[in-house]
Amino acid sequence: MSTKPDPAPLLIACALGIEHLALRSGDRTGADGPVTVLRTGMGPKAAERSLTRVLADPALSEAAVLATGFCAGLAPGMHPGDLVVAEETRDPRGSTPCVGTELLVKELLRTVPGRTVHTGPLIGSDHVVRGHERSDLLATGAIAVDMESAATLHSAVRTGARPVAAVRVVVDAPEHELVRIGTVRGGISAFRVLRAVLPAFFEWHRSLLLPRR
Repeated sequence: MSTKPDPAPLLIACALGIEHLALRSGDRTGADGPVTVLRTGMGPKAAERSLTRVLADPALSEAAVLATGFCAGLAPGMHPGDLVVAEETRDPRGSTPCVGTELLVKELLRTVPGRTVHTGPLIGSDHVVRGHERSDLLATGAIAVDMESAATLHSAVRTGARPVAAVRVVVDAPEHELVRIGTVRGGISAFRVLRAVLPAFFEWHRSLLLPRR
C-alpha cells in the first residue's frame, strides 16, 4: 500500500524578539505540514548564519522559506501597518526572485482587510536606514528596506532549490519615522498586523503543495 509523502515543511524567519513574539502568538491553525518559526538575530550576517545552520538539518532541507518581520517603507504615502510583498529581494550579491507574490497579496487582503499591500523589490541593508538614504534607495526602484530578507532568501536558495518569499510590515515610513519600536502607535499597529498574517502564509505554503496541472 502506498503512503502519502510527508508535506514539505515551512520555515518562517524573522530577526527580532518582538517579531518572533508576534508570530508565536498568532493563529497557528490551518497549517499543512510542520511549521518552524526561526529567530535569526539582527542583520544580514546573522540571518545568513542562522539559515545555513537550520537548513542543514535533514528535516528542513526541503523547506519553503518565508522571510518576515518589520521594514522601513521607502515610498511617500506608506504608513505603519501597511504590508510589503516582495517580488524580489536585492542586496550587493544580486536579486532573488520570490514565488507566489500574487497569491500572497490576495490572501493578505483577505486575512487583514483594510490594510494596504504594496508589491515591488525589497532591498537589503546592513544598517538602519534614515533620512536621505531612504530616497537614494527609492531611486533604485525598491519600495522597502530591511536588514535580513535578502540575506535570508539568498541563503535559502543557495542551499537548494526551494520556494521563497518575503512579506514585511511597514513600521517606519518617510512621513512616520520610528524612534523606538513598541512605544509609539506605529510600532503597536505593525505588531498587531504581523500577529494576524500567519493564515496567509499557510495558504501560500498550501498552494505550493498542490499538484501542478
